[in-house]
Amino acid sequence: MKVTERLKTGAKVFSFEFYPPKTAEDTAKLFANAVELLKLSPDFVSVTNSSSGVAPYRTVALCGVLKAQFGLDVVAHLTCLAHTRGEIAEICSGLKKMNISNILALRGDPHNVAPEYRRQDYSYAAQLVADLRRDGGFAVGGACYPEKHPEAASLGEDIARLKEKVDAGAEYLITQLFFDNDFYFRFAEKAAAAGIAVPILPGLMPLTGYRQMQNFTQMMKVSIPADLKAGIERWDGDKDGMFKFSVDYASRQAEGLLKGGAPGLHLYTLNRSRAAMAILKNVKGEVRAKGRGD
Repeated sequence: MKVTERLKTGAKVFSFEFYPPKTAEDTAKLFANAVELLKLSPDFVSVTNSSSGVAPYRTVALCGVLKAQFGLDVVAHLTCLAHTRGEIAEICSGLKKMNISNILALRGDPHNVAPEYRRQDYSYAAQLVADLRRDGGFAVGGACYPEKHPEAASLGEDIARLKEKVDAGAEYLITQLFFDNDFYFRFAEKAAAAGIAVPILPGLMPLTGYRQMQNFTQMMKVSIPADLKAGIERWDGDKDGMFKFSVDYASRQAEGLLKGGAPGLHLYTLNRSRAAMAILKNVKGEVRAKGRGD
């Protein structure tokens, strides 16, 4: 089923994100985790694609395995800076042969694209979205940034560029991770005011340590609320304590998003299942309780 069809049902949509493993050991771990996550009946899983353009077919191959062996609906990430239009068409042909009908269209990170791999056909994700929509056969999604894209001068400018992506044919959006729900709701309100009417799935991931927190703030320019920062500092070095704190924080965040009207949740797993399963079990339990009128 296409992601757009699931979103149109009005039911909350729950999904996970994986990345292509590089070694046989990592591949075995990923498949073991996929088996565990499958027990929670996710609506779809997405598979990331490197911006470099060196090995896009690992994404295609993993998408095929997750669909054929696990019966999962799959969203293939597709970056464009390192590809020509001909190469994009070839990748799409491979996805169609595997009956994969969902693509998340991305520009890719310029700093990850070596000069010898940079192509001239694409400069923005909106151009890729337009090509995919003309090609047909795919439900096309896009990325967005509740705290604004790091390259944008302002949130208003970022939303204007996002409107171009939606006007080109993006049918739903998945956000960059964030840790303060106010960013999501403010972003959704401003996007709606700008004429963006597609569903916006919030992306979440539990923090698992102080170093990871530093990486997010420095590399991804993501804000860390004071209570989250204090908890990470308190439990750093205590694996069990850190896990419980992180899952509890992310579960509360997830429940707040759903109660506030978010159409579902997209969980960044880092190819691990334990935290994602704990969060989704908490959240699905809450959703079921609400459905019973409890």
